[in-house]
Amino acid sequence: MRRIKLIVAYDGTEYSGWQIQPEAPTIEMYLDKAIRELTGENVHVTGASRTDAGVHAYGNVAVFDTESTIPGDRFTFALNRFLPDSIVIQDSWEVSSDFHPRHCNTRKTYEYRILNTAVPLPQKRNFTWHVAGSIDIEKMKEAAAYIVGEHDFKSFCCVRTQAESTVRTIYSLEVLQEGSEIIIRIKGNGFLYNMVRIITGTLIQVGKGRFKPEYVKQMLEAKDRTVAGQTAPPQGLTLVGIEYVDNDDARVV
Repeated sequence: MRRIKLIVAYDGTEYSGWQIQPEAPTIEMYLDKAIRELTGENVHVTGASRTDAGVHAYGNVAVFDTESTIPGDRFTFALNRFLPDSIVIQDSWEVSSDFHPRHCNTRKTYEYRILNTAVPLPQKRNFTWHVAGSIDIEKMKEAAAYIVGEHDFKSFCCVRTQAESTVRTIYSLEVLQEGSEIIIRIKGNGFLYNMVRIITGTLIQVGKGRFKPEYVKQMLEAKDRTVAGQTAPPQGLTLVGIEYVDNDDARVV
């Protein structure tokens, strides 16, 4: 039995998230189906990040075990033949049998895109959150600085979270402007349910003048979801990539 690692990119618009659900199209479901059609095996992939409905990815990670003799790097091309155009394997290789994509020291990077125009653009509706009117980018940057570091992010996660701890470390949080788009790029050792979307919603409300930048510090200290900003919609969010710090996913030669 061999363990294969996949780097998966997808447009999450038409899917009900990553994780398999009854009678709903998911990324996991299509990956399992593609592997079954290729190898004849009923295997189940394990994903590093269970993204929500409508969320996208350039570099999510999944692994599966197989008895197939197909070389690890060939699964990229072999599986793509069985996948819809909105899901693409970017890379694949064999890893050690004890590698688990969620039980490792990682750094995840997410991007959230906001379209700041007077009216929405239909071509961008599935990949940005349209927010009209003036947004103060410098105020957003001031507020973002309070979020960097190790904090208890209980105020910035869904109240239904099942995480044992709400403490996370944010290594960097950038607020950038590219033409009519505002990009929030965040890197951390892990993220709670809806955490990036709540941070984004809060920063936009700072940019709109509804919160002062320094109030973000009080939000963190409160450990109360009701004091933080709104949850941004899912379609602007993309999982850019996952870095395995301890190199636990080294290729098996």
